[in-house]
Amino acid sequence: MISLLETLAGASPTTAIELRPPFIELNAVDGINAWIDTYHAVYGVTSKNRYVFLTDSAIGQREEHSIRHLVTNLGNDAPRERVVPFLTAKHSLDYCLGYADRASENDFRTLVVVGGDNTVGSARCVAHGWQLRELIRKRQPHLELGGWVNPIKDSQQQIEYLTQAVASTDFYLTQVVSHHHLAEIENFLITSERNALNIPGMFGVFYYRSGNQRTLNLLSQFLPVPRTQLIKEFSSGLTAEQICARSIHRLRRIGIKHFYISNLPVDQAPSLLNTILTLATNDLEDP
Repeated sequence: MISLLETLAGASPTTAIELRPPFIELNAVDGINAWIDTYHAVYGVTSKNRYVFLTDSAIGQREEHSIRHLVTNLGNDAPRERVVPFLTAKHSLDYCLGYADRASENDFRTLVVVGGDNTVGSARCVAHGWQLRELIRKRQPHLELGGWVNPIKDSQQQIEYLTQAVASTDFYLTQVVSHHHLAEIENFLITSERNALNIPGMFGVFYYRSGNQRTLNLLSQFLPVPRTQLIKEFSSGLTAEQICARSIHRLRRIGIKHFYISNLPVDQAPSLLNTILTLATNDLEDP
């Protein structure tokens, strides 16, 4: 099995999903059921030679220690080269370094290490994600380490963040984007080329489940949500799968080939991913 970094450096496109581990606060029965669903999602996706990212306190809510549960519940059923945990700096430094140690000891090859949202949840143990990646690199030099970038913000500044941290950053993930952000993304790609950014990246796409105004307003606290355009698309009759596929299709047309999809329902993740990728092979014209 080749690792994520090896895949990103190759010629073939790849797709991943991003899942949130069950919350710590779940009772025993609900927690077991949630991890059963997670197990099936991870196994179903990785068995198709795709990747799974597992978040860490994504929106300030405490999630279970993903490595511990993956080792316990998955065993060797899913290739660990294709399972990539997230680690935010929103823990003690001892916890973060111990997490990386445990990942290495259990044959995980890749970690995405980021600062984490400063507006919610616990404080960071370091100011920036690259500082934590540097500490982990010294301790576990063979781990592949991913960083984070937001192509919707100032492209030059975002690229500078990556180039300054290149010694501890092997690849990057982007904040979620959509076909409504094409101008910003094209500018990011041009800026990357102009600055000779030589680390590969994966672009995030969000699975919006509905055009509910209240839900979209809530999501916009954490993501760049094109609310008006999404409401129009849902109102026109497009499904959640078609809208997600449209983003992938349009981003492919401007040269992006690696994606991860966020917010798929855990119990339907493998089948929905297949549906979305099938739809993305077609040109979904605007209504």
